[in-house]
Amino acid sequence: MKCFSVLFICIIFTSFTGLQNCAAQIKPVNKENITTKFTNPIIWADVPDLSITRNGDDFYLISTTMHLMPGAPIMHSKDLVHWEMASYVFDTLNDNSKYDLLDGTVYGRGQWASSIRYHKGKYYVLFSPNDEPFKSYIYVTENPEKGNWKLITRTRHFHDASLFFDEDDRVYVYTSNKVFELSSDFKNVIGNQEGTEIFQRDAEETGLLEGNQVIKKDGKYYLMMISWPQKGKRRQVVYRADKITGPYEKKVLMEDNFLNFPYVGQGALIDDKNNNWYSLIFQDRNGVGRVPILLPVKWENDWPVLGENGRVPLHGEIPLPPFKAKNHLVESDHFSSNQLKIQWQWNHNPVKNAWSLSERKGFMRLKTSRIVDNLYAAPNTLTQRMEGPKSRGIVAIDLKGMKDGDVAGFSAFNGDSGVLSVVKEGKKKYIIFSTNSVSLDNKTKAITDVKKEEKKRILLNSDKVFLRIDADFNLGKDLANFSYSTDQKNWTEMAKDYKMIFDYRRFFMGSKFAIFNYATKNLGGYIDVDFFDYKRIDVEN
Repeated sequence: MKCFSVLFICIIFTSFTGLQNCAAQIKPVNKENITTKFTNPIIWADVPDLSITRNGDDFYLISTTMHLMPGAPIMHSKDLVHWEMASYVFDTLNDNSKYDLLDGTVYGRGQWASSIRYHKGKYYVLFSPNDEPFKSYIYVTENPEKGNWKLITRTRHFHDASLFFDEDDRVYVYTSNKVFELSSDFKNVIGNQEGTEIFQRDAEETGLLEGNQVIKKDGKYYLMMISWPQKGKRRQVVYRADKITGPYEKKVLMEDNFLNFPYVGQGALIDDKNNNWYSLIFQDRNGVGRVPILLPVKWENDWPVLGENGRVPLHGEIPLPPFKAKNHLVESDHFSSNQLKIQWQWNHNPVKNAWSLSERKGFMRLKTSRIVDNLYAAPNTLTQRMEGPKSRGIVAIDLKGMKDGDVAGFSAFNGDSGVLSVVKEGKKKYIIFSTNSVSLDNKTKAITDVKKEEKKRILLNSDKVFLRIDADFNLGKDLANFSYSTDQKNWTEMAKDYKMIFDYRRFFMGSKFAIFNYATKNLGGYIDVDFFDYKRIDVEN
């Protein structure tokens, strides 16, 4: 018995010693050493005119959505790679009837390049609609994730401006090569009403110096912006000075047609709490729009060096723990909630009483509210972004509420649109694929003409239809295929390789998935949208 006890004690001691040795080999996880891998573009969708701010671990990004409502989308991240939708700065803009698609439109106008800044517990946004009345809007909130943005003031118009709070709490606005000081209530310009010119453009530069974003580091002021040298390509430059009024000196930071798409340019600088620096900058990707690129930044001789010595890296790592986003920038929706998902935006201000999530539970009801003869004039068109490299959207629609002359469907929506419609003519319904191209008045953006070409028509003997768009945004593609089904199993192709475009003269944005319903003869019709099913396909050719 004594020998057994000694043997048992030896076994226990040996086991405990082994556990100690194992434990010694297990190193505690240091969250500060965890990194997040990324591939550029970090967002394969239309998120242009980037401005970013930080409070502690939290980064907030604002982008441009122009004529889409709600507008001025705010995105949130903790690692600069994974982003979630947080809020919109405004639900509607109402300064003139064109925002309601009356007496003109605001296609390609509305909310343009914005600036977001965190200062002493509050977040501020400045943007200047490129439309009458030419004013700048300044909003404030204490929590961008809860929204509750409040309009502080409308002040004078500033093009592509950057809001800046200096260390002495004085407030400035930078635009192109000028700086303005604002009163503490943001309502008025102090001093020189025309602004103080802080540098002169080089002789090689043409047009505006756009996309101003300003930071201060180690006592120096840095102005990030794009320039267009004569007979050259768009490039990212920075101006640097020891005083806010200058003198400023210039450095070219980047001239890169990353992956053979058009040249990268227009972005911002941001640090993390560990004093690592980054740049978020966008690249034109044709039909899908302008996509965000993430660049690690190092500093040499008090100048920022972007990416790999001025070139965009395809892959990289950020020394921040991975962030799990609560939502994505594009999402499916089965309309089971009492409110729209945050990813949806209306084309112009919606007609409030012409849509409902409660009249038929689990469906989005879109009612006709105005007699029009084309998609571009139709109120309450509901949109989400398309994404690359490839993406697919399917919408299921109950058509029983349609009236004679009603047109409902699904579109790859832009100044030139591929349109898959259900058209009711008398008691018959037809599936039609057509191309639509809008012409707009240069001043009012009023619709002057819509060229429609019907390509294919099929009699539809069903009150329920599934409409599908498959998009391919790989280099040299920008193609969409359109098909329909009555059972979501057997699909009939309606169009193949429709060419999507980016046109700065009209919409100035990437193509959108768009669900629509409008009347050409009589009001009172409606459709019930059962679901929007979305899939991004991460395969590049």
